[in-house]
Amino acid sequence: MTRLLRPFVNPDTYRALLFCGAALGLGVAGFTLVLAAWPITLVLAITPLVVPILIAFRAAVGGLAYAQAAVARYLLGTTTHPPVLASGTGFWGRGFGVLKDGTFWKQQAHLLVSWPLALVPLSVVSFALQLLTLPIWYRWVDGADVIWNSNVDTFGETLPIAAIGLALLVFGVHLLGWFASVFRRLASTLLTGEAEARLQSPAEVKATLIRGFRINAGVSAGISLLLVLIWGVTTQGYFWPVWALLPLGLALGIHACVVLVLTHPGVPRLTGGSQPLAAHIGISAVLFCFFCCLWLVSGEGYFWPVWPLLGLAIMVLIHAAAVFKHREERIDELEISRAGAVDVQETELRRIERDLHDGAQARLVALGMSLGMAEQKLKTDPEAAGALLAEARRGAGEALEELRVLARGIHPPILTDRGLEAAVTALTARSPVPVELSVEVARRPQPAVETAAYFVVAEAVANAIKYAHPTRLDIRIRRLRDTLTVEVEDDGSGGADPGGEGLKGLTQRVQALDGRLNVTSPAGGPTTVRALLPCGS
Repeated sequence: MTRLLRPFVNPDTYRALLFCGAALGLGVAGFTLVLAAWPITLVLAITPLVVPILIAFRAAVGGLAYAQAAVARYLLGTTTHPPVLASGTGFWGRGFGVLKDGTFWKQQAHLLVSWPLALVPLSVVSFALQLLTLPIWYRWVDGADVIWNSNVDTFGETLPIAAIGLALLVFGVHLLGWFASVFRRLASTLLTGEAEARLQSPAEVKATLIRGFRINAGVSAGISLLLVLIWGVTTQGYFWPVWALLPLGLALGIHACVVLVLTHPGVPRLTGGSQPLAAHIGISAVLFCFFCCLWLVSGEGYFWPVWPLLGLAIMVLIHAAAVFKHREERIDELEISRAGAVDVQETELRRIERDLHDGAQARLVALGMSLGMAEQKLKTDPEAAGALLAEARRGAGEALEELRVLARGIHPPILTDRGLEAAVTALTARSPVPVELSVEVARRPQPAVETAAYFVVAEAVANAIKYAHPTRLDIRIRRLRDTLTVEVEDDGSGGADPGGEGLKGLTQRVQALDGRLNVTSPAGGPTTVRALLPCGS
């Protein structure tokens, strides 16, 4: 029973529900964009106008994909940053660059696939809630024949249906977890492009987004003007261009919301600093305006857009509640992590003090005694004095080596001088197990982040060799814009305890930098230690 009800108290369930709502809105906008843009592109394919249309189409698709990736990063924990524009030089080269851009086709596939997939769990949960709440609302519905065409006239008749709704709701929340993993795989497969390897500064990202929106706005305005002119010089009867202008306006409005939220820090401040919530509110407003326009051009009558507005408002309220709840949780986590960092520092200082007292200090005391005895015997017994001096020289060398090891454990000098890749390479060179190392860090992160990443690798490697007895180790370090990802994987026996002293200390060290440490270690292996460290400037 506990296992069945666990998703109801798991915040990831509600994040997945919010993601499905956002994916549905962005996916419908993307589907409308693709459905409207490709016929226009094909009709004008034999004219030079096809190039600006392709560039605008690419910018609109890239903007929507960027918004989907941002929501996936915030709600599902992915790390994708899809490109917005295609490369190319010259007038025709830029047009062909769009067609040759593999990420453009992947992003369209994601836009087309995401919303039907998101609709499945949303429909299940929505229908389950409808059945579950039937005892409340059945008396206000004429004939109550909305459930399987059966008349429900009494409270008792609603209870079996409500029980079915409860069972369906339990199934729906479990289904959300499975769909969340599907969306993570889709995002990592379809929203990841070669452009991610070329890191951009925040200013470059902002300029790219604004440039893409300007292109989209210019071409959308040109298409709208062209359609109006065609209507004006032909029939001038029923204003048929409105059915092309509405989807173009919807895609442009959503694109504008996304760009506004991502490029103007003042906008997310209105929602407590949450970019996804600000974008969610803006996109919901655009969708409501779109429905109102549809209502106007379809002959008015019953104002049906009130029902989509109600659904959009409920999703926004749920999102807002999740954001502020998440903020309170993050404050608690940061307080705990800061306290943990202090504990780690105190433990480290005690270890250094103990190592100095038991190691180098004891050797230096012995060295002083040997030198004193040699001084006494220098005139009476030169041979004994020479032996004592030789012993003192060996003791000095051993003390010096212990001090070097101790200093390396505090902060290796090579990390400061040559960076993370050189430090990890030197660390793994002493490993008795073969190591496959991959480091992609174009710009060095802050020293605190470098140090944390180094000790994540050092501790994970030491634990694997000591406890798991692996035959190989894979270490992957990659910086993607403002996140440094460190992964250490071994093929050992598995069963690592995340609550152990070493991994617990690593977790506290990473959390002190507002990062996350995940340990996956099933019995029999493999074990993967993965740290995500913020390193934005």
